[in-house]
Amino acid sequence: MKPTPKLMKNIILFQIRQFLLEHGSATKVELRDQLDISFPTISKFLDQMEKDGEVISAGLDESSGGRRPKRYTYNPNYRFGLAIFLEKNETNYILYNSLGETKIEGKAPSVLKDGGRAALTNLIESLLKTSSSKVGSIAIGVPGAVQNGKIFYIPGYEEFEGFDIKGSFEKHFGIPVVVENDMNAAVLGFSHKKKTKDNPSYIYLYLGQNGPGAGYMINGDVVRGKTFFAGEVSFVPFYNDRNFGQTIEFMSNQGENYRASQLDAISRLVATFGAMLNPQTIIFSKNEMNLEMLNQLTDQSSKYIPKEHIPELTLSDWEQDYLQGLQLLGLDLLIKEGTK
Repeated sequence: MKPTPKLMKNIILFQIRQFLLEHGSATKVELRDQLDISFPTISKFLDQMEKDGEVISAGLDESSGGRRPKRYTYNPNYRFGLAIFLEKNETNYILYNSLGETKIEGKAPSVLKDGGRAALTNLIESLLKTSSSKVGSIAIGVPGAVQNGKIFYIPGYEEFEGFDIKGSFEKHFGIPVVVENDMNAAVLGFSHKKKTKDNPSYIYLYLGQNGPGAGYMINGDVVRGKTFFAGEVSFVPFYNDRNFGQTIEFMSNQGENYRASQLDAISRLVATFGAMLNPQTIIFSKNEMNLEMLNQLTDQSSKYIPKEHIPELTLSDWEQDYLQGLQLLGLDLLIKEGTK
């Protein structure tokens, strides 16, 4: 089927934005050659983008015999992205430009506990007013299962159960919205930070404020599953009468020895991951684990699976990984969407 003129316009804009952001600057001839788009079309788009303030002149190149060609660079502050994630005790957010540079960062009271959908709407409205540039995308992270922007499993927060955040907020704000599960965003952010290029396989395990969850990246792709329920490790059966989530909660109430009991449960899950998915790395939050505990986990996991098959266990900043993952999703929207 032949692309519509609007779709073709969006594709060309995306290609120009992507090239300028990746390479820093370019002339019209360089863009024509690299993108295989006609010179008149490139000229038309760049002239309009410069008029709108989306691209900026970076001066003139040396002449090769004719007129000196003009070099263009992308204006990183032309349009901002907003990333916001919902937690039991607080709501975190960042406002960033198209280079991923943070312009505003902060925390607000938890909208999950107090205020619900209305509080989240009001918070976003206030952040949009704060921005000195137009916000072109909103990325929202939630501690629940999400399918196509709609939350279908978020225990303990009934007001958000079944809430189509993407559809509702795109209609309300007129801005493209992406919604992601917290652990999927975290594993995406961790992978980006590591800059691994060989199709990495990671699992991010977090006990969290809302119960255990995991994010899977297998061979470079985030795995969400057939019904977008992958990562809900609370339901993994444990100890005959309890699943993993119940086990962690039960052992948290066992006094001074709870940590050793928790490590036993987690080591069984680590062994399960190693045997079933064989990832190269399992990531834990540095606020929940330390290096000594990781060594203990490795030793205990070797009771259930040969030690050479146990993944590397490492620590990371879960909150920063989470925000980084949301930012990546928002940046993708930022250069694809928002065309006039």
